[in-house]
Amino acid sequence: MSEQFWLVRRVAPVDVERMMDRLLVTEGGDRGRKLSAFWVLIILSTVIASAGVVADSTATVIGAMIVAPLMTPILGTALSVVLSQRRLILLNLGMVLAGAACVVVIAFLLGMTNQMHLVADTNSQIAARVTPRLIDLLAALATGVVGAFAMVRSDISDALPGVAIAISLVPPLAVVGLTLESGAPEQALGALLLFGTNVTAIIATGTVVFLLYGVRRAAGELGTSVGRLRAGTIAVVIGAVLALSVPLGIGSAVVLQQEVITARAAPVAREWAETQGWQIQDISVRQGTLHIVALGPPPTIQEAGLRERLNQAGLTGVAVRVTLVLGGSVVLPGER
Repeated sequence: MSEQFWLVRRVAPVDVERMMDRLLVTEGGDRGRKLSAFWVLIILSTVIASAGVVADSTATVIGAMIVAPLMTPILGTALSVVLSQRRLILLNLGMVLAGAACVVVIAFLLGMTNQMHLVADTNSQIAARVTPRLIDLLAALATGVVGAFAMVRSDISDALPGVAIAISLVPPLAVVGLTLESGAPEQALGALLLFGTNVTAIIATGTVVFLLYGVRRAAGELGTSVGRLRAGTIAVVIGAVLALSVPLGIGSAVVLQQEVITARAAPVAREWAETQGWQIQDISVRQGTLHIVALGPPPTIQEAGLRERLNQAGLTGVAVRVTLVLGGSVVLPGER
């Protein structure tokens, strides 16, 4: 069977030239134009992402993902690794780090203009990005494959906007800045871990895809300088992915434990609330404490055996905080 029918088809020198022009922002005669576009898009995507997080708007955050240009130097790093050009590796990694720092600083400054306390407890956009799990690593690996595949295959480059939406780069960095400004460094660290996971996974899978497509051979035919690809370089890339799987595995275990606690507590809490004439509005676990929010009329909260019922459900060691949101309303007309 002809290689034209195989999924992995060797790239031509013209493809490598196109890839280098797209991904190596610091190279070429038009690098000034490419660099200015990168920094303008970084600033705009940060503003959009921060606004989306503050407003708790998923649609706005998705808009920031499409605009964000960080995917370019990340895949550029993978291409530089394949070409074994240390200078290009350092330049592209430097752009990634500088861009990330820019996003965090701008988000921090924007957070200072907002009076709300932006943390996971009150914002779903933040909550979705401060506890990365192994499934996030898997999604990042798959996204990296698609991104690199779209680069080597010019006929499917239309898939790149979908790749931008699938991977979370600027939004978690915006969360880092916003949560740092709100005094929640642990949540900022979690969002930073998510960003680092995505970057590492994209570089790793991008490197593998570029190698499989024969980018080194085609680059040599193009006349591009190709260094010696050492086994240690590949080992470092793979080792970084494996190292990240440890904290992500811990995060997965924590989330699973929280889901188990919530599932056990939910029916007990609802039954207890019905006996009080209330309705359960929210049940969640935050920092090891089970939070139950009930909606209903006075009187004040009566424990009425809730602790005993939760103990019977296997939640003996879980602390509980019950909050009652009183129903009813009052109209206060304005004075003339």
